[in-house]
Amino acid sequence: MGGCFSVSISCDQMVNQFSRWLCLKGSYIHNLAENLVSLEKAMGVLKAKRDDVQGRVHREEFTGHRQRLAQVQVWLTRILDIENQFNDLLSISKLELERLCMCGFCSKNLKLSYRYGKRVILVLKEVESLISQGEFDVVTEATPRSEVEELPTHPTIVGQETTLERVWNRLKKDTVGVVGLHGMGGVGKTTLLTQINNKFSKTGEGFDIVIWVEVSRNASVRKIQESIAKKLGLVGKEWDEKDDKERALDIHNVLRRKKFVLLLDDIWEKVNLSAVGVPYPSTENGCKVVFTTRSRDVCGRMGVYDPIEVTCLDPDKAWDLFKKKVGENTLESHSDIPKLARQVAEKCRGLPLALNVIGETMACKRTVQEWHLALDGEQAKSCFLYCSLLYHSFEKERLIYWICEGFIDEKEGRERAFNVGNEILWTLVRASLLEEDEYTSYLKIHDVVRDMGLWIASDLGKHKERCIAQTDIGLREVPKVKNWKDVRALSLMGTSIEKISESPDCPELTTLFLGSNERLTTISGDFIRSMPRLLVLDLSRCYNFNGLPEQISRLSSLRCHRRR
Repeated sequence: MGGCFSVSISCDQMVNQFSRWLCLKGSYIHNLAENLVSLEKAMGVLKAKRDDVQGRVHREEFTGHRQRLAQVQVWLTRILDIENQFNDLLSISKLELERLCMCGFCSKNLKLSYRYGKRVILVLKEVESLISQGEFDVVTEATPRSEVEELPTHPTIVGQETTLERVWNRLKKDTVGVVGLHGMGGVGKTTLLTQINNKFSKTGEGFDIVIWVEVSRNASVRKIQESIAKKLGLVGKEWDEKDDKERALDIHNVLRRKKFVLLLDDIWEKVNLSAVGVPYPSTENGCKVVFTTRSRDVCGRMGVYDPIEVTCLDPDKAWDLFKKKVGENTLESHSDIPKLARQVAEKCRGLPLALNVIGETMACKRTVQEWHLALDGEQAKSCFLYCSLLYHSFEKERLIYWICEGFIDEKEGRERAFNVGNEILWTLVRASLLEEDEYTSYLKIHDVVRDMGLWIASDLGKHKERCIAQTDIGLREVPKVKNWKDVRALSLMGTSIEKISESPDCPELTTLFLGSNERLTTISGDFIRSMPRLLVLDLSRCYNFNGLPEQISRLSSLRCHRRR
C-alpha cells in the first residue's frame, strides 16, 4: 500500500509541475498585450534615465578635462543594444497581436507566439535591470594631462637655433603672454613655430594643452574656431548648428579652465581672440599665444610692440643648409661642383625656402654642365619672377606675356617661342616653384613661393615698390605708393576695386594686371596716360568693365592687351 501511495504522490507532483509550466508558457501568449504595454513603459523610463546620464556626461566632458567612466560607457552601450531589440519587437507587435485568438488565450501559431512572448518578457527583465543599475553618483573622471602633438619637421633647423632660443626664453617669462614672429614669406617662420610646438612636447612646462591653428589669408573667425574645437573635442551636430558667438562661449568655457598655448601660423590681419573665444593671456592664467605674420604692423595690432623678426640666413649658415639639401654624394661627384654649388647657394641670398627648393632640385645633378646651366638660368629666373605677379593660379597661355615683355625671343617665330616658354614652365614645375592643378590645365604658385619671387624681384627688398602685387584681397582702391616712378609692375588681380581714377606718374611701368576684378567698371584716361612704356595690360574676366578710354591708342609700346 505504501508503494502505491508513493507513486500517487509522484504523479500529483508531476501534474502540478506540468500545470505550472503550462501556465507559464500560456502567460507568454495570453498576457502578451499586457506585457508589451509594460515593456513600452519601462523603455520610456530607461530612455529618460539614459538621457539624464548622457547629459551629465556631456556637460562634464565639455566644461572640463574629464572623460566618462568605463562602467557608464558599458551601461550606455547595453542600452543601445536593448533599444535595438525593443524596436525589433515593436515593429512586429501588431502582427503578433493579430495572430492571437480565443480572447488571447490561444494563437493561430502557438510556436511563433510563444517565442515572441518569451522575447518580450526577457527584454522587459533586461530593461528593468538596466533601470536599477543606472544610478550613478559619479559619471566622469579626470583624464591625464593632455600631451602636445608633435608635428613632423626636419630634426635640425639650420641657422635658426639662436632665434628659437630667443623665442623660448621670452615665452618662459611670466610677464609675457603674447609673442609675435614676423618676416617675409619663405624665411622659415612656420618651421620655427613647429619647433616651438615640439619643444613643448618635450618639456611640457606645465601646460595642459597646446593648440596649433593654420590661419592663412582671408581666414574667418569660424575657421579658427573649427581648428580649436577639433583639438578640444567640441564636435558634432549640435556644435555645427551654433553661430560664432555660441561657439566662442563654448570655447571660452573650456579654455578658461586650462593653462593653454595657442600657436597661430601665418596671420594676415589682427585675430580678435575674444571673438574666437580665447581667454586673453595674462600673468594670472599663465597662458600663451604665439603667432607668425609677414607684417610687422599686424604685430602691433595684436598688441605686440617688440616682435621678433625672423631674417634670412647669413652666408655660412645658408651654405650649411644648402649642403644638407644637395647631399654629400652629389657634392663629391665632381671636384668642380662644390665651387659651383656655393655660387648657386649665394644666388638664394640666405632665404631658407629658396635654399631648400633649389637644393632639393640640384640633389640629383651630378654633372658640371647641369650646375653651369643652373647658374646661367636667367631666362627661367625672369619668367618665374613674372609668375609671382599673377593670380594664385593661371593658364599656361599666360606665357604670351613673357614673349611680349621680351623674356623669350620670338625672332624664330611665335610657335618656337611658345615651345621655349613651355619648357621653362615645366622646368619651374620640376623645381617645385610651380604646381600643376590636377583638375584643370592651370598652374598654381604657392603664396610663400610667390612672396619669395616678389622679394627677389624687388632686389631683396631694397626696392619694395618696384613690383607691387596685391591680389585676391578686399582692396577697394588703388594702393597708395610713395614713389610711383620706381614701379615697373603692378598686379591688382581679384580685388574689389570698382573705379580707377588716379593719375600717378609711372614712367617705368611695363606690366599692369587688373584681371578677375569683377566689380571694375571704368579706368580713367589720365590713369592710362600716366604709363607711356606699358607693354602688357590684362583685363581678363572683368565682366562689368565698360571699355577703355581713347587714351589707350596713345600707348605706342603696348604689345599685349587681354580682355577675354
